[in-house]
Amino acid sequence: MRFALLSFLFCFLSSVHALHFYLDANQKRCFIEELPTDTVVDGHYRAREWSEQQQAYAENPDLGIIVEVQEEPSGHVVVSTVGPLDGKFTFTSHEAGDHSICISTNYTSWFSHTHIRLHLDIVVGSTKPDLEHDRSHVNELATKIRDLNQKLEDIRREQQYQREREADYRDLSESTNSRAVWYSLAQITVLLATCAWQLRHLKRFFEDRKSR
Repeated sequence: MRFALLSFLFCFLSSVHALHFYLDANQKRCFIEELPTDTVVDGHYRAREWSEQQQAYAENPDLGIIVEVQEEPSGHVVVSTVGPLDGKFTFTSHEAGDHSICISTNYTSWFSHTHIRLHLDIVVGSTKPDLEHDRSHVNELATKIRDLNQKLEDIRREQQYQREREADYRDLSESTNSRAVWYSLAQITVLLATCAWQLRHLKRFFEDRKSR
């Protein structure tokens, strides 16, 4: 019957995060939760005992709730605590797999016919942060950022160097062009002077021959 109850509660819990059920005084009820490694689980319960006098479920300060959490199938006890009517429990899964969460009361008499109504909320949180992994990841990112900044600085220096070389080549080209212009002008001047000298020489040559 316990296994049937486990299956029923497991199916029920798989679709909701809160449930309520009834316990006899000496009865234990369990359900299974499959958890990954290092997952934080928070539970909150609220128990009320049937009062014949009030004909309703009411608070009883003598009632205590026992919570036991075990890893399955190893049976390793993760939580074993006795709490008040309204209580909480928290645990962290050390290994991935099924975990049985069992609820019972502190009543031990087999002749007790007390009925308990219990509301249970289970919150399965995210995995615990791996601080060392996060720290190493941050350091890795910082190293990559530094490398990227260094590469950007190298690119900036290379661009600056290329701009300076371009400016030098531009100045050299302008200077060369200017020299080429002056050289051409000088050549033209020499050529004109040579032509003028040759024309003058020829003129004198023909004048001398004519005078003879």
